[in-house]
Amino acid sequence: MSVEHATEQRCDNIAPANCADCRMAAICLPISLEIDDINKLASIIRRGRPLQRKEHIYRAGEPFKSVYAVHSGSVKTVKVTEEGIEQITGFHLPGELIGMDGIASNVHSNSAITLETSSICEIPFHRLEELSAKIPSLQRRFFQLMSKEIAEEQTLITMLSKNSAEERIAALLLSISLRHQYRGLSAREFLLPMSRSDIANYLGLTIETVSRVFARLNKNGIIDLDKKHIKINNIDALKPAAFCRS
Repeated sequence: MSVEHATEQRCDNIAPANCADCRMAAICLPISLEIDDINKLASIIRRGRPLQRKEHIYRAGEPFKSVYAVHSGSVKTVKVTEEGIEQITGFHLPGELIGMDGIASNVHSNSAITLETSSICEIPFHRLEELSAKIPSLQRRFFQLMSKEIAEEQTLITMLSKNSAEERIAALLLSISLRHQYRGLSAREFLLPMSRSDIANYLGLTIETVSRVFARLNKNGIIDLDKKHIKINNIDALKPAAFCRS
């Protein structure tokens, strides 16, 4: 059951979001937003029960009604190709917005699935449109997030067409590292919420190749690897210039 359908069944039990006190506010919200405006935004956000691993937030083909912010946990977005093959299109961490794939056609083209126990903020899009018209900085922030999503998609397409397996995995680790740093967390030590098979699917590699590259990075001392726990010992060695020199 998607979170939209579940929300309809438990709307009386939904706790209102408190955006002003949320540790993700600096990522989700424009810095210039006044406290009264934050309260207006919080009044339209719905946060239901925590979702368990592998639960759907929304499914491809469902009507587009809301966008969603990851409050805690992590999410993958998945698209099914014309050949019926599942392709992971993104991994999303706390403070990041998902669901914008449905804006153009009013139907979701992707499915969003939790990678672990996660808390999700649902933002009804028609309410967001109304509020954005009254708060220009909120509208600008939403456009920025949309632009960021387009840029990341273009980067992924380029990476999958040109980069080596080592470069693809390094780029993923650097992306997660930077996103942790942006949230005020360690940029060098973190857990990977996704499985090796998910990484392989996302990067267009085999599971064996992913495991082999991780093992090589670990052997060379660039990272310390213990199952899903990653410690980056030499972050410069993961940057593109390092591969050009090798």
